[in-house]
Amino acid sequence: MRTLVVALDAAAALREACGGDEPRLAHLAVAAELAGADAIRVTATEALRPVREADCYDLRRVARCLELRMAPTPSLLKLALEIRPDRLILAGETHPGQFVAPPLSANAIRERGVASLRALAEAKIPAFVSIAPELEAVKALHGAGASGIELSTTEVMELPAAERAQAWARLGDAARLGAKLRVPIAVAGGLDPRGVRAALAAAPVAETVVVGRRAIAHALSVGLERAVREVRQALS
Repeated sequence: MRTLVVALDAAAALREACGGDEPRLAHLAVAAELAGADAIRVTATEALRPVREADCYDLRRVARCLELRMAPTPSLLKLALEIRPDRLILAGETHPGQFVAPPLSANAIRERGVASLRALAEAKIPAFVSIAPELEAVKALHGAGASGIELSTTEVMELPAAERAQAWARLGDAARLGAKLRVPIAVAGGLDPRGVRAALAAAPVAETVVVGRRAIAHALSVGLERAVREVRQALS
């Protein structure tokens, strides 16, 4: 059975735009898990916005399984060692005005990622690395000590539907190479139920699927529980 991860960064961004403390991420996490989510994810940035440090601690207390996504910087790694998520995802840095954390480049993996993975391994925190669905990026991770690879689907999902075929094919090639190297594969980035089905058709070896901003947007219309259940159904 595949793992479904629900990312709450979009809810945190909505809270920041509106001001105040609502929606409370801990409450959303409980609702998402009751609806079928296997894990909850948030992204920590150097500015600790829109996800706040207090959110991370609150989620650690209530979530059955917590994932933390962050860039491999010393201050954020220190936070991760304090929070001790069930899994950490190393990604690129999020800059002001940029909502989605980009995948980690091959150069960043070599320059900072390997040392971060070593530190996380010593702390016994499993760590995936978010990368673009490219063969060279997968090869760069081989032997780096990552617990798994998360292939970014953000760029694919931003293409017009009629132009996605080649991009899905590249994703499938990257996933097959990762599987050949015996590395667990996750897919994440802009996925809705239709995108989930397409991603799994291209990369059936994927063991984990992450949904975030599109699921949260849909939840505004139908409720979080229904939005999560619809994605859960797309996994089967």
